Amino acid sequence: MAPEGTYVPRTAELIESIEENSLERTFVFELLDGQPMPYNPGQFMLVTVFGAGEAPFTLCSMPGDDARITMTVRRYPGGRVTEALHDMQPGGHVGIRGPFGNGFAMEMMRGRDVLVVAGGIGMAPQRGLIEAILNDREQFGKLTVFYGTASPEQMLYNDLMAEWLERDDIDLRMTIDRPHPDWTGHVGLITTLFADVEVDALMTSATIVGPPVMYRFVIMECENLGLNPEYIFLSLERRMSCGVGKCGHCAIKGTYVCIDGPVFSLTEYRRLDEE
Repeated sequence: MAPEGTYVPRTAELIESIEENSLERTFVFELLDGQPMPYNPGQFMLVTVFGAGEAPFTLCSMPGDDARITMTVRRYPGGRVTEALHDMQPGGHVGIRGPFGNGFAMEMMRGRDVLVVAGGIGMAPQRGLIEAILNDREQFGKLTVFYGTASPEQMLYNDLMAEWLERDDIDLRMTIDRPHPDWTGHVGLITTLFADVEVDALMTSATIVGPPVMYRFVIMECENLGLNPEYIFLSLERRMSCGVGKCGHCAIKGTYVCIDGPVFSLTEYRRLDEE
């Protein structure tokens, strides 16, 4: 028997809609049945905007004991679901199915240092991971976060970033691709942040989420540091329509990203590429 929420959506009310930048908004929903939704950072939900359709979105919040869930969504011109979400006002209702997928391998990170590499909206699915680590801080080693965007205007969670910069239990390093008059921090592609980082290669796990063009080069940097491919985790983007491996839209040579992923170790990722 399928878990509750797999096929029949649970109704949720939009509590808050937060403008992050010109393209992305963060949505806080509350499930009307009042029951929490257990999930792992990195898993995704299928959200139905009534009259517009259904689409998959990764959670950006840390799992909690309440009935609220949070996700950050980019508005795509012509995308009926994302445009309808961005136009929705608090009090509006959506249907939510899930959670789906495997999420990040938290147990494989426990007791180890963690290097988080996020490009652009790739910070959204990793925000929940970072908050989960900070919430259970003594169970993890050093936490280093690399975050890169094209420009300052595209950065997410500015208030949260300011809080993380003030903490001494997280090493947050941010960069933008090109010089900008409003930016006084590091300038350069996200790979340039690796130049002066020190890691214990045998005891470090890494997570990578961002635009596909970033993956190849970030993987090279992680391996140059000597990280074990079994402990390098990537989240793959695919059009995951059903969430249960039936529609085939997310299939990669017989592997379904919606149920076998979306998070894969580098070892698993390369095995997919070879098949």
